[in-house]
Amino acid sequence: MRYPFRTSLAVALAAALALAGCSSSGTSGTASGGSGGTLVVGVTSDPDTLFPWKATQFQAVNVLQNIYGTLTEFDKDLKVVPGLAKEWKASDGGKTLTLTLRDGVTFSDGSPMDSADVKFSLDKIMDEKTAAVARASLASVSAVQAPDPHTVVLKLSTPDAGLPANLASTNLAILSSTDTEQKLGSATNGTGPYKLSKRTASQSLTLAKNDKYWGTDKPKLDTIEFRVIPDESSIVSAMQSGNVQLAVFDDPLVAKTAEGGNLQVAKTPQLSYHVLQLNARHGDLADLNVRLAIQCAIDRKQVLDAAALGEGEVTGPITAPEFKSDPAQRPCAQRDLTKAADYLAKAGKPDGFHLKAIVSQGEYATSVNEAQSLKAQLADAKITLDLETLESGAFVDRWVAGTFDAAVALNGGRPDPDGMYGRYFTSKGNLNKVAGYSSPKLDQLFAAGKASTDDAQRKQIYSQVSAELENNAAWIWLFTGFTYTATTSQVQGFVPMVNGSLQYLRATTIN
Repeated sequence: MRYPFRTSLAVALAAALALAGCSSSGTSGTASGGSGGTLVVGVTSDPDTLFPWKATQFQAVNVLQNIYGTLTEFDKDLKVVPGLAKEWKASDGGKTLTLTLRDGVTFSDGSPMDSADVKFSLDKIMDEKTAAVARASLASVSAVQAPDPHTVVLKLSTPDAGLPANLASTNLAILSSTDTEQKLGSATNGTGPYKLSKRTASQSLTLAKNDKYWGTDKPKLDTIEFRVIPDESSIVSAMQSGNVQLAVFDDPLVAKTAEGGNLQVAKTPQLSYHVLQLNARHGDLADLNVRLAIQCAIDRKQVLDAAALGEGEVTGPITAPEFKSDPAQRPCAQRDLTKAADYLAKAGKPDGFHLKAIVSQGEYATSVNEAQSLKAQLADAKITLDLETLESGAFVDRWVAGTFDAAVALNGGRPDPDGMYGRYFTSKGNLNKVAGYSSPKLDQLFAAGKASTDDAQRKQIYSQVSAELENNAAWIWLFTGFTYTATTSQVQGFVPMVNGSLQYLRATTIN
């Protein structure tokens, strides 16, 4: 495995999960103090929302994680470390989690953050009316209590080993109890190292240093500008001319062109995964034989080679190293057109059928090439893939609404399998309409995985989850790739992460 770390996220809640935090954020950085200046980051699309509880687009999450704080955080090795909560501990057999909040934390508007804000935020996220994308991550939480300003008590219906890791998601950011979604649609008010300074739609978004940031490691830059340049090759040109200092690329060919001169490129394996999502509740896809025919007609290595120059590896559902799926454990681990034809015959479609799929253009570079490779391969099995290419914002809208038959997608992976898929493939998961598939067996397995306090048992449970997803061809998992972080020689201190986070912009300096 190429992942250069081991995570300890499956530490049992009932085994007294407790991390004592100091006054720092739990993430490494250079010494306190700032070097000033402006860093320009090249991005291919504009964030589609400024409201963290509903952010699914990668560009939006990357911006918002530098504005809003979470109760826990990940360090560079994806270990769970203190965030707004300086420590936490489990009791009552893992059914109570008590978090102690940091002293002196304020929102960027100067108002103090306390347990009332945490209770407000978690209660609102759990309220179905909010339509928060991470609501299912709090499914085990039956009540949120705030007995004093610095203490939050989470009462759980069952022990939840993945909860500390889930609390690190930007989708579970802590907001002020005086703020509303409407207010935060055009302004921001977080506890993170930066705050929104100005925005020109579809052109740029600028963050300014939050002087009220609570961490000992203060942000080093005065401002960070996310400049929208729709084409990755054009971003390279802007970097070579000195107008952009940092960018993260998906396309390995573009990354190769960026190497040399005054640019350095760091190659980082990713937890995110490329996938052909199938909505098993729509039309022909409701037939398992149809989905298995699609699975058998696809050579995943060929998609990887065609779209990403072979830079990556074929994957199964779970990409987290400690729970990683075996991509060979699936029906038709290798392409088999004979089996594809047999499945179509069983489905009563020996002459094939048409499948509509949405594709994003602009959110990541390999999407269209992936779609074209899939289209050509499926045609060999008499399956016609009708592609609808959408700009990033329109794609996200359709994706969140679940109004598609199939989607060529890049989805973010997580270190814990429950946080990765519990909201998708459980019958009550708030993204189940996006997943298009659930089953009583999966409900039972996910419940067991959350409640288990044994690492080995959890690995066995999530192996069964992976098998259930693959054997039913819920989706067609394709490959995991790399991100390529390009920086000019002026940039120091930025640490690329395998979850794609840009949180180390807080530690970045520019000469």
